[in-house]
Amino acid sequence: MTIREMAEQREEAFLSPYASLSKNSKGRDIPEEPCDIRPVYQRDRDRILHCKSFRRLKHKTQVFLSPQGDHYRDRLTHTLEVSQIARTIAQALRLNESLTEAIAMGHDLGHTPFGHAGERVLDRVCPDGFVHCEQSIRVVELLEKKGKGLNLTWEVRDGILNHRSEGTPATLEGKVVRLSDKIAYINHDIDDAERAGILKEEDIPLQYRRILGSTIKDRLNTLIHDIVSSSMDRPDIIQSPEVAQAMTDMRKFMFWNVYTNPVAKGEEIKAEKVVESLYYYYEEHLEDLPAEYQQMVTQQGESISRVVCDYISGMTDQYAMTKYTEYFIPKAWQF
Repeated sequence: MTIREMAEQREEAFLSPYASLSKNSKGRDIPEEPCDIRPVYQRDRDRILHCKSFRRLKHKTQVFLSPQGDHYRDRLTHTLEVSQIARTIAQALRLNESLTEAIAMGHDLGHTPFGHAGERVLDRVCPDGFVHCEQSIRVVELLEKKGKGLNLTWEVRDGILNHRSEGTPATLEGKVVRLSDKIAYINHDIDDAERAGILKEEDIPLQYRRILGSTIKDRLNTLIHDIVSSSMDRPDIIQSPEVAQAMTDMRKFMFWNVYTNPVAKGEEIKAEKVVESLYYYYEEHLEDLPAEYQQMVTQQGESISRVVCDYISGMTDQYAMTKYTEYFIPKAWQF
């Protein structure tokens, strides 16, 4: 018996009857020989962790564009916080931690430079639209490994695709990540906003603090415990009505006081101009795309607009600004 098979037996003996067992996965689009050590979801987690798109997240905006400070979140630290929260909940509910972690690690791989500002621009200018969760699927199915993709299991891809509020994940592990994403960004965005001096704890309405807590630690504790107690031994991942409403109201408060705050978002108009200019430039200059992207158009029949979105969405903030400078900022004449 292999180490993987023993791990699968432990899952069957210990995990909740509502958990997703590795041995019951719907599998991969391209069949592979099983690993002798790792069950399928652990293998997926490792593939995501080692891919280039994951590494680029450390240079992509979460909320604050190019913040002057070492402690503001970026897209990578957000991803790690989502993963930590999701694993805590999954462990308490005896769900599959490897599947939960793989979904969490991959949920934002398709995010644009400059956060949601970049996403809004690509959604506006691309004829087919642009949604970062759908782009994350293109990353793992097509764009990584020079067009080969990561060949992840169906359950991981389903969780990545459905992690937004409107999504309906097919597994409880996917539902855990969907809620953990909100818990993470609401709380760490409060922390970053306080660090930036645009929000104070006492600015948060008292009715929300009474329910959720008056510190980051207390709010995380409340939200995580509420999901665990509300979902224990049930075939769903839910919150109590009171806590769910408080979290929804807190998100609305953050939208009006942070996500649209001119101090936090004052540079977004410039960032949007960078992304929009790059999109129209590459649409007219396909030859300036890397060869593998040109081949997606000329040999694989992908539309120019979609491939341009693929390339731009993969950029880090700094790389996008570098390419914008290269194409649109005059250089000093040299002789």
